[in-house]
This record gives sequence, C-alpha cells and structure tokens, in this order.
Amino acid sequence: MPFKIENINNLSIEDTLKLLNTSKDGLSSKEAKKRLKEYGYNEIPEYKEPLWHRIFRRFWGPIPWMIEIAALLSALVGRWEDFIIIMIMLFVNAFLDFYQEHKALNALEVLKKKLARKSIVLRDGEFKEIEAKELVPGDIIKIKIGDIIPADVKLIEGDFISVDQSALTGESLPVTKKKGDIAYSNSIVKQGEMIALVVATGLNTYFGKTVKLVAKAEQNQRSHFQQMVIRVGDFLIIITIVMVAIIIFYGIKRDENLPELLEFSLVLTVAAIPVALPTVLTVVMAIGALNLAKKQAIVSRLAAIEEMAGMDILCSDKTGTLTQNKMTVGKPFVIKNHSHDELFKYAVFASKKENNDPIEKPIFEYVEKNNINIPSFKLIKFIPFDPVRKRTEAIIQIDNKQIIATKGAPQVIIELSNLTDEEKKLAYKKVEEFAENGFRTLGVAYKFDVNEKFEFVGLIPLYDPPREDSKEAIKEAKEKGVEVKMVTGDNVAVARYIAKILGIGDKIYSIRELKNETHDEYIILAEVISKALLKQFNLSEEEIKQKVNAIVNEVKKEVGEKLIKGSVKRHESEIIKIIEEANGFAEVFPEDKYFIVDELQKADHIVGMTGDGVNDAPALRKADTGIAVSGATDAARAAADIILLAPGLRVIIDAIKEARITFERMKSYTIYRIAETIRVILFMTLAIVIFNFYPITALMIILLALLNDIPILAIAYDNTKIEEKPVRWDMHEMLVLSSWLGVAGVLSSFTIFYIIMVYIHAHPDNPFFPALPNWVDIKNYSSFLAFVQSAFFTKLVMAGHWTIFNTRTADWFFKKPYPSKILLFASISTAFIGLIIGVYGFRLITPIGWKWGLFLLGYTIVWFIFNDFVKRLVVNYYRKVKGVNVI
Repeated sequence: MPFKIENINNLSIEDTLKLLNTSKDGLSSKEAKKRLKEYGYNEIPEYKEPLWHRIFRRFWGPIPWMIEIAALLSALVGRWEDFIIIMIMLFVNAFLDFYQEHKALNALEVLKKKLARKSIVLRDGEFKEIEAKELVPGDIIKIKIGDIIPADVKLIEGDFISVDQSALTGESLPVTKKKGDIAYSNSIVKQGEMIALVVATGLNTYFGKTVKLVAKAEQNQRSHFQQMVIRVGDFLIIITIVMVAIIIFYGIKRDENLPELLEFSLVLTVAAIPVALPTVLTVVMAIGALNLAKKQAIVSRLAAIEEMAGMDILCSDKTGTLTQNKMTVGKPFVIKNHSHDELFKYAVFASKKENNDPIEKPIFEYVEKNNINIPSFKLIKFIPFDPVRKRTEAIIQIDNKQIIATKGAPQVIIELSNLTDEEKKLAYKKVEEFAENGFRTLGVAYKFDVNEKFEFVGLIPLYDPPREDSKEAIKEAKEKGVEVKMVTGDNVAVARYIAKILGIGDKIYSIRELKNETHDEYIILAEVISKALLKQFNLSEEEIKQKVNAIVNEVKKEVGEKLIKGSVKRHESEIIKIIEEANGFAEVFPEDKYFIVDELQKADHIVGMTGDGVNDAPALRKADTGIAVSGATDAARAAADIILLAPGLRVIIDAIKEARITFERMKSYTIYRIAETIRVILFMTLAIVIFNFYPITALMIILLALLNDIPILAIAYDNTKIEEKPVRWDMHEMLVLSSWLGVAGVLSSFTIFYIIMVYIHAHPDNPFFPALPNWVDIKNYSSFLAFVQSAFFTKLVMAGHWTIFNTRTADWFFKKPYPSKILLFASISTAFIGLIIGVYGFRLITPIGWKWGLFLLGYTIVWFIFNDFVKRLVVNYYRKVKGVNVI
C-alpha cells in the first residue's frame, strides 16, 4: 500500500526509516525494482481517450441530435440546400467544441511535464543519477540548490535548505526546511544542500493530489449555456412535434394528399427546429471573446463568457492579483538614540546583495529609493541565515574600524541586545503590532567588540503591498453584484491586514478552523506547559509572557503543516453558510481552494476563481469561470477558461462588463428565436386545423427560415446595456415574454387573415385596403389562395425582422441603447429582400405588387409598435409584481 504524506508527517526520522523498511544507506537495486512494481512509477498516470472517440462525442448528445434530426428531415424531403447548410452548422459546432476540449486537456499534460526529470539517489551504497520516475518510497536522495525536488521527502541529513514552494502552496516567500521536515515534490531548492528520504511518489505526493483534483473537476460538465440551449431546443422541438402531429392528424382525417401532407409537415418541422440557435449564440460569444482579447483577456472556453456574466462570487488569490507580489518595507521602528538611516545602514551591512534574497532585496531598494548614504566598507566575514541561529551576521571594516552587524528574527535580536526592561517591553510590543498586521519583521543590531552585547537599532517591517488599482476594482466589483473573497496560502494576520486595506471585509478565517483541521491543541498544550515551567524560575510576569509567546510562535511554525483533525465535524449546510458569509480564507492548500469553490457551487452560486500556480489548477478547472492571472504557470493557464495578459483585478472587471454585454445579446436572440417559432408554428397549426387553410407553402417556409436566420448573426455586434447585477438564464421568464410576443404575432396574422380572406374577398373594391393586383382572379380560388400565401410570406418575413428590435432591450424600442448600424442594416436590408420577393415573385411565388407590399410594410410596423406595448406590460408586471427582470 502506498504511503501518504499525512501518515508520516509527525514521525521521527528513525520511525520513518523503520516504517519504510529502509536505512540511511539507501536501497539495493533489487529492492528498488521490487518496490517499483509495488508502488508504480513516480509519475502521473494518464488515460488518453482515443481520437476517434473524442471526435465521435461531438456528434452525440441533445444539441447534435437536434441538428442531425433537422438534417435527416431535410434529406427526406429532398431539400439538399438546407441539408448542406445544416451539416455545415453541425461541423462548425463540433469543431469549436473539439478545439475547446483540446485546450482543456492540456492541463494534465502540463502538470505531468512539471515533474523533475533526473535525481541523484543512493543505490547499492553509492550515489548515482537515475530518472526521477524510477524513485520509490525508501530511496535516499541528494538535493541541492537549483534542484526541483522529485518526490515528497523527509530531510534526514544536513543543516537546512530554503525552498520555493509558492507554485504549490501559494506562500509568497521561500520556506526554510531543516532536518526532520517534509519537502514537497516540485518545490525548487533556493539555498542549501541536504540528504533526504523519499516518503511518497506519483499521485500520493502533495503535487499528485493537485493532479487528482484537476482530473476530478468534471471536464465535460455542461455549462449553464449548454443547459439553456438544450432546454430551449427541447421546448421548441416538443411544441413543433405536437403541432405537426395535430396538422397530420387533421390532414389524414380530411383525406388530404398524404405525400404532400408529409412533405409539408417535414419542411415545417425542419424550419421550426432551432438549428441555427447554437451557431448564432456561439458566434455571439466568439465576438465577445474578440472584444475581451482587446482588453487583455484571452478566452479559451467560449461558454465561460456566459458564466462570467452570471458570476456572483469571485475567489481571488492574494499574491500578484490583489497585491504587487513584491516585498516592500513598511514604516520602521527605531529605538531612541538611533536614527532611521542608521537602522538601514546596519541592515545593509548584515546583508549580501549578490544573494538576491527576497527578504534582503526590499531593503536595498528602500535604501536606493530614499537616498540613504551607505559608507564604503570591506566585508571580512558573512554568516548567512540558518534556521538554528535565525539571523545573518556580517563582520565589516570601515576606515580600519571593525563593526559586527546582525539582522534576523526580532525575538532573537532583542534577546542578544543590551536593552533595558522598559526598552525590551516596547520592542516586543512593536513586534506584536507588526505581527497582528501581517508584517514579516526583521530586528537589526550591531556591536564593535565580539565580547560585547549587541546594540539594538530597531525593527524593519516587510509586507507585500496591495496593487494601486485593487481597492477601486473591488469596490466596482461589489457595485456590479460580485463579491470578492480572498483565498490565500498566507497566514491569517497577513490576509486580514490586506483585506482591511482593500475593503474586502474583516471576516477572514483559517480554512483549517473551518474544516476542523487545526493545531490549536498543540498551541494550548505548549502555552500551559511553558507557563508552568517558567514560573519555576525567577522571572517577571512580562518576561514569562514574552518567552511563552516566543515558544508558542515556535510551536506554531513547527506544527503548521502537521495538522491533526478535530473530533467535532460541522454539518455541510453550516460550512456552506460560513463560506458564504466569509470575506476570505487563509492558510489554504490546493484541495481547500477546490473545496471552497465546490461548496459555493452547491449553494447555487456561479463562482469565478483566479490563480497563477500549480496549486490553483484544480480550483480553476472546478470553477464556473477559471481565470489565470498575468504571469501564471502553464498548468494554471491550461486549466483556466480565461487567461489575463495584464495584472490586477481591473482586467477582470472589464471582462465582467463585456461578458454581460455578450449575455444580453444572447438572451435577446434566444427570446426572439422562441417568439418566432411560436408565432409561425402556432399560427400555421391553428389556420390549418380551424380553417383548413395553409397560410404558406413548403418553399415559403424554407425561404422564411433562411431570411430570418442569416442576418440575425448581426446581433453579435449590437449595442446593449450593461446590467448592474449578475445575470442568469431563466427559462420561465424567457418563455413568458417570448410566448406573449409569439401570441401577439399570431393575433396579427389572424387579423390580416380576416382582412384578406373575409373582408376583401367579400368587398374587393372597398376604399380601406389596396385593390388586388390585376393578375389575381378573386373568383379563381387557386389564384386568390396563391396571392394570400404570398402576402402572408411577405408579412411574416418583415414582422420577424422587426421582432428582434422588440427583444433587444427591456425599454421602449426608441430609447437608448440604440441598435448598432450593422444590426439595422442587416435586418432592414433582409426585410427589404423579403419585400422585393413578395412584390415581384421571381417565379418562386405569386407576386403581390407594390401597393400590397407597402401596405404590409406599414401593417407590420404598426404591429411592431403594438408588440412593444405588450413587451413593456409583461416586463413591468414581472418587475413590480414578481420582482424580477424578464429581459
């Protein structure tokens, strides 16, 4: 059974060696081979779906079925031009879907490639280089500066190493590891060299957990957009099938020509099925993606645009997104009798610029920025920081005068200095203040003689400052109805300080407390025991308090990664409530980010997640909208839906605005499409069933479908409003409005039906309506019927194009935002083409002439205005009575 890292975190080196049945002499090649068979390779196992299967899946499912049925029906009735157009739509949708999935699959590939390639291992009593994938639990390896740690290891020999594990845990600074500590796979060694024992490999490593979480996040889960398309498609298909079935039933009952009846029914079915719906909406999103690209946001999954429009919670990592990812000097504390410049002078003496240490770098930058004069000096000796001494020390020489300067952990520097009790008390108070605000503090001191005590100069607080645009961006996000929750691997104090500055809120919790995985038991025990022991010595209460705090801080550091699980478990509903109310979480690991997103989604939130490291990949994949920030790792980019090219939250706010614009375009088209289908199919069915009258022919249905769908692509370029709150698909609301508009369209069709078929047929020479063209014989039913059908075709084409101007905005059609020039041109020109076809016929239909053409143009415009009244009544009713926005 493979060993998991949590099983051996708390074991001593000797117990760990015993558990793994190994020694400091390493394994033999024979034993290593045996274990390789037992544990498997130190790599990420991968399942590759066959290419044919990935392609086949593009043509299987509710949306492809809808298009394929339409294509089949077109072929059955011999409408090959429709068949070709529909098949093109099918393949375009399949290609776009395949391409998006291909990009998503790269996440696992990138994570796999991140594993180290080679490792120096102790086998058969000697160190040799092997492929890292051949490492097994129990191996003894050597790790040194510059190495990528190839597996989870326990450090067993050497002084210390400093490792950068920011891509795994999100910690912004390198972490010092010493003998007995665990170092994680894929961390980078920044300083030092040690011998280590391999304790976990492959998927059992900390890194492996991240990979498993990425795989766990459903790759093919349907987005809200896909669900909406399926539901709209199902609704329209069911209506169409029911209506067509009624037409066929009554046709057979009336002994109509069966082949002609079936052909007409099939053509009507093809026209009613919204085959263009997925394509039009995809084009709308693609245009939105292009607009986002101009704003430094690259979209890798189109449906993520729609998800972002409805996003109501944004989980943002701290480092690099909310903050500058650059350690900066805060307001320093200087002890009396010393100056600000002295503090930084001695700090520079105790530093080494060429080390490029992230703790020392801000000190040099501060000195340069503030023009602090540093005298020329000769470095005699430099002792780097180590986890035992907890400080650096330098012996320098200035004008034949020797100075010993030191900097490091403030508690250590204070205790080494010649401070009075009052000065010590003040210094410790400042250390506590800095710690409460999340600062990392350095103490600075110096002396002239080795045998003297150090002269304490002061404290230098360091922190990662917020980005200048973060506070304003968070404020705007709240105004847009998006709550920003900080999710960081840093400690609670740091998170609370940044959250306070940025106005995020003060409810920042440790994720360990939420999940009942806290080291409070250790802390309380350490506090009780240390107090009891220290009271045996002749110490003041203040000294006892200071020493207890120092011991407690040390215990916190030691057991920070060695969490024990609490016995009381919260109910999931309570956990969800806490997460919803929280403003952020600290001390977060990869599985915690995934957990937070998952719990919020269970509460019906649409969740966005920002990230930049390997540790963020699972949550980025799980989130409704995964956002890889500027400078993100390849793994994070591959897992994300949107990749930012510019730093900070400002880009995300711009992306939210663009996403909501795109959503409004999609919604207006969807309402239009439903309304048009109801208008045509309901009118056709009622006319045929009640009056035994076929309003238009099969050819006219095809022409109507083509003229209605082709220009509607211009909706992708329409001007629209930006909603102030997150927007979502609501089928009930959309169906209500589209149904009312559809019924209004049916009413207008039956009104013109009465005018022509009843009134004009009885009063051909009336003064109210245009005279019939001279080529129409009112006494000849076939001639008159052909004219009536042409009139209905012309009316339906023009009325359909005006409907989009009803659905594009909730306000009156003549109010801002005005339609774009492209939409106006496309709609009016195509409506005009329909009018010209109706007027002249072109041997396709019976011409109606200009008098009737202009009359129908005016008639449809009047009904367009009436439809806008209907829309406003429905919208106002839902806003006032139901409290919701329909459009």
